[in-house]
Formats: sequence, structure tokens, C-alpha cells
Amino acid sequence: MTEAKKTAKTPAGKRTATPAKSSVKVSATTKKPAVKAVKPKAEAPAKPARSRAKKPTIAHEQRRNYIEVAAYYIAARRDFAPGDPLQDWIAAEAEIDRLLAEGRLGA
Repeated sequence: MTEAKKTAKTPAGKRTATPAKSSVKVSATTKKPAVKAVKPKAEAPAKPARSRAKKPTIAHEQRRNYIEVAAYYIAARRDFAPGDPLQDWIAAEAEIDRLLAEGRLGA
């Protein structure tokens, strides 16, 4: 007999072959190896690199100063031609808030 099978004596003196131990579990009712199904992991959507980073906090006065200077430069780009100063302020505010959120502008 081969090494994979072991022999055991029965009470009547007959030898029977028994299979070697296997690492696969066999179900008692179906005699088929129990296989656990593994679901593939779904990839998580990509997150921005700075999503968990703390946003820098600056004083209200400092933020207002940044916006004021940015609004001045917006008006300067159009050579101080008549325009809407409120629109200049809103555009400057959006730009400063974007720079603060990206961490490119700090105190």
C-alpha cells in the first residue's frame, strides 16, 4: 500500500485501507468538501487626499483682510474700470475660501 493510506486491523483480522488525514473539512451529510464562498471586496471610491486633514482656522479679521486684498487685485485686473464692488468681493471671498480649504493659505 502507499504512504497516503494507512492500514488498520479489524476484529476479524482483515486489513482495510483508511485515507490519510486531509485539511479539507468534509460535511457529514453530503460527503463533499465544505467550501466557504468569499465575496470579492469592492473598491472604495477614491477620496481626496486632504479629506481627513484639519482645516486651518484663522481669525475672522485675518480672513476678512485676505478677502479685502483679493478684491482689490480683482478690481486692479480690470484697471479699476467701473464695475460692481459686491461682485468683486464675492469672487474674492470664493477664492480665499478655496485657498484656505486646500491649505495653500494660512495664518
